[in-house]
Amino acid sequence: MTTVFINKQAHPINTIYCVGRSYVEHIHELNNEIPAEPLVFLKPNSSITTGDTLTLPDFSENVHHETELVLLIGKNKQIIAYTVGLDLTARDVQDVCKAKGLPWLKAKGFKGACWLGGFKPFSERHYHLSLAVNGEIRQDDSTKKMMYSFDYLVDYLDNLYGIQAGDIIMTGSPKGVGKIERGDKLVVRIDDDRYHLNIQ
Repeated sequence: MTTVFINKQAHPINTIYCVGRSYVEHIHELNNEIPAEPLVFLKPNSSITTGDTLTLPDFSENVHHETELVLLIGKNKQIIAYTVGLDLTARDVQDVCKAKGLPWLKAKGFKGACWLGGFKPFSERHYHLSLAVNGEIRQDDSTKKMMYSFDYLVDYLDNLYGIQAGDIIMTGSPKGVGKIERGDKLVVRIDDDRYHLNIQ
């Protein structure tokens, strides 16, 4: 089980909740319908990576980056920390799964499909996310465009599944998702924090 640290205190990661279709512009760019309630799926804990090198799966020819605000849940179901994350998606595999009504696990849960930056103490405000590939800005947006508030997502997930300390919530990606390839250089940012990643 992956453990993250906040002010030198260890927090083992439990369930990874992912919210899809939480930004209207991203919904439109993928020609999806606006959902009546949050679209939620899970990633396995083993999909987490925190290093500076991301390895693409051999079974996909079209892996997309999706930059997201990630929230960490602490005791009493409170949001205690945040970071930026990448929900890597094997889009070609996902498209087949969607067409056949199959689960998305292979498309969303492969090894390394959940990259996480360093967590910091949470404050209730808007966060700015951006991602550049080989120097080209692809995603550059604010969480103020999210369809759901942070508290709403916590309550929604808790009412259905029972939020626990150590759970993380990947809150969804703004517009600008796109393909990444081996050899690409990524710069992922949340506010003033910047991460340099290599794709192999």
